[in-house]
Amino acid sequence: MTTTETKVWGIHSEDDGLFLSHDCIAIGWFFMGDLSIIEPTRDAFRGKFLSSVDEPVKPGAVPVVVGMLYKFANEMEIGDYVVFPSKINSQINIGIIEGPYTYVPEYETNSIHCYPHQRKVKWLKHLPRTDFSQGALYEVGSALTLFQVKNYADEYLSALDKNFKPATAEEDDATVAATAENIEQATRDFILKELSRQLKGYDLEIFIADLLKAMDYRVTVSPKGGDSGIDIIAYKDELPPRILVQVKSTDGNVNESTIQSLRGAMREGDYGLFV
Repeated sequence: MTTTETKVWGIHSEDDGLFLSHDCIAIGWFFMGDLSIIEPTRDAFRGKFLSSVDEPVKPGAVPVVVGMLYKFANEMEIGDYVVFPSKINSQINIGIIEGPYTYVPEYETNSIHCYPHQRKVKWLKHLPRTDFSQGALYEVGSALTLFQVKNYADEYLSALDKNFKPATAEEDDATVAATAENIEQATRDFILKELSRQLKGYDLEIFIADLLKAMDYRVTVSPKGGDSGIDIIAYKDELPPRILVQVKSTDGNVNESTIQSLRGAMREGDYGLFV
C-alpha cells in the first residue's frame, strides 16, 4: 500500500461534522471567492488575498495562508490521500480525494465556520489515535490548517491495509525524539520572537517581575527610569540573600560596562541576575 509517489495531506477543521457527514474536506478564507477563477500562480493568489482581506494581517502569515489556498485549489489531486484528526471523537480519519476543487458559496454563511472551498473525499478508515506512533501524531498535530504529511506518510497509508498492526507503546520510534525536539525548539523560537516584538524596555521589566512572582519570589520593581543599574529586587523570603535583577531589551550584544553596572550595585551576599 505504501509508496513514495503517493501524496498524503493533513488537514484540520473546527467543523468536524461537515467533513465527516458530508464526505468532504474544506478550508475557509471565504473572502477569496471562487479559487478556480484565479490565475493558478502563487503571485496571483497573493494579489487576490491582499486585495480582499479586510483586516490587518501579519506579513509572515500572508505566504502561509496563500500557500495553503493555492495547494488546496491547484496541487491537491484526485487520488491523493488525506489524514484528518477529528476532535469530536479523538480519531484519525483517512480518506482518498475523489473530486476536484469546488466552490460552495452557501457555506460562506450557512456553515458554522465558513468553509466554502471544498473537495469530495471518500473516507476509508476511522481509527483511534492510539493506533499510531507518537511521531505520526506529532506530524498531523501541525499548527497549519493544510499541510503535506511526509515523515509518517507510509504509516498512515499502511493503516489502510487489512493486516495493519497498531503501534504499541513498547515499540521504539526512532524519529519521535527528533520530532519532539523540533517542536520544542520551534516553540522556544516563537516565544522569544514574541517577547522581543511585544515587550520592550519597561514592559519587559514588568514581565520578568511577574515571572519571578510566579516562582514565589517577593519582588520590588524600581521606578521607571533612573534605576542605577537595578530594575528589580527579589527575595525568596524575609531573610537574605537578595537578588538584584537588571533587564535589557536589545537586539544587539551587551557590553561589559553594562554587566559591571550590575556588579557595582551588589553588596556582599547578594546574587545578581542579568536578563
